[in-house]
Amino acid sequence: MTQAAETTADRAALRALYKELVETNTTLSSGSCTVAAQKMAAHLKAAGFPDRDITLFSVPEHPQEGGMVAVLPGVSKTLKPMLLLGHLDVVEAKRADWKRDPFVMVEENGYFYGRGTADMKDMDAAWVDILAALKKQGYKGQRTIKLALTCGEETTYAFNGAQWLSQNKPDLIAAEFALNEGGGGRTDGKGKVVLQTMQVGEKAVQNFRIETTNPGGHSSIPVRDNAIYQLADALGRVRDHEFPVQMTDTTRAFFSKSGAAMGDDMGRAMVALAKNPADAAAEKIVSTDRSYHSMLRTTCVATLLDGGHANNALPQRAGANINCRMFPGNSIEQTQADLAKAINDPGVTITPVPPIRPVAVPPTLDPRIMEPSEKLVAKYFPGVPLVPVMSTGATDGIFLEAIGIPTYGVPGGWYDPDGNGAHGLDERSAVQSLYVQRDFLYDLVKILADAK
Repeated sequence: MTQAAETTADRAALRALYKELVETNTTLSSGSCTVAAQKMAAHLKAAGFPDRDITLFSVPEHPQEGGMVAVLPGVSKTLKPMLLLGHLDVVEAKRADWKRDPFVMVEENGYFYGRGTADMKDMDAAWVDILAALKKQGYKGQRTIKLALTCGEETTYAFNGAQWLSQNKPDLIAAEFALNEGGGGRTDGKGKVVLQTMQVGEKAVQNFRIETTNPGGHSSIPVRDNAIYQLADALGRVRDHEFPVQMTDTTRAFFSKSGAAMGDDMGRAMVALAKNPADAAAEKIVSTDRSYHSMLRTTCVATLLDGGHANNALPQRAGANINCRMFPGNSIEQTQADLAKAINDPGVTITPVPPIRPVAVPPTLDPRIMEPSEKLVAKYFPGVPLVPVMSTGATDGIFLEAIGIPTYGVPGGWYDPDGNGAHGLDERSAVQSLYVQRDFLYDLVKILADAK
């Protein structure tokens, strides 16, 4: 078989694997990560993985939210393993809202459409395909390579497989570092990749309930002391509170490198702020961009509201959910205290809402990870920079970092400026992104596994 034919066959196999994953419904409401994990395990077994190197797991309370851990042993007795992480679950998708069936993968105009095509079944398929290929080749790297495919990343209150593994089976996933989602490329909206990123750290998500209570009474004889008014005053103070600027090595590098490339007033302000986080004039300019504003600090915002019990009664209770994205290193207790100080009303209670997540621990800009990634970006995307970023969102990496496994969101694939419909309608991923990402990650995995 010629090399071109082998490439075509390999891509057809990857596409079929990807299609199988996308068409396996893994929503919390009606799908099954357990089934998806079993299918991926079957692929690895067909490639030669023995049963002893594959662990399927679930808990009785959540039988459809299971996952899988696979191990490809290395030869070194001293190097710690590396871990590949992926979540199998996807955000809910209603057929009536979509132009296409969200659980039938369709290829149109250079894109694959379907729920999970972009977040993150393309990377899941790549991880499985890479391990299967290495096993078929008889490959033995220096490092042991582990793969964990889990459930629960997309839903706050769901059973989270990565968290469960970190708390109950830490030895199974023990690793020196992990590769995960969160990085990747951005296009100019016309198909040209203009940037690749490596996620190095993320904020921690924590919800708080703020609440006011009052004796209430008949609405025909109102008084100023009103639970809803008191809550509204508190919400206004939360809105007006600005958390202080903070920097990690990653965000400092991001603002310095990205700002230098921009060359305009915003870029110059980014460079100045990276040099001196106390530069108020630079911070004022940078914070006009909502994404940059969030990268610089903890943010808290009201997202849900409730209050009162009858339309003809003074409210006895009013409450709101405050969604906080805590900058790495900031604890729940510290953030709760900051909110209490901003609200400055002892009549307003502030209570953390489960689940309680770990404090975000920022990984280092490890040259063992960054340098080979930069070389591969130069190979696959000539002239495109690789920029380290801190996510203002959240991934399952936070649970690994809590047990000492620094986690990196790797580059390789790419998105368009509109986000490709991830979490929204008609989610899509570029056809070439699937294939290039797989090849990029194959090279990266081998480099990192072979490094002594």
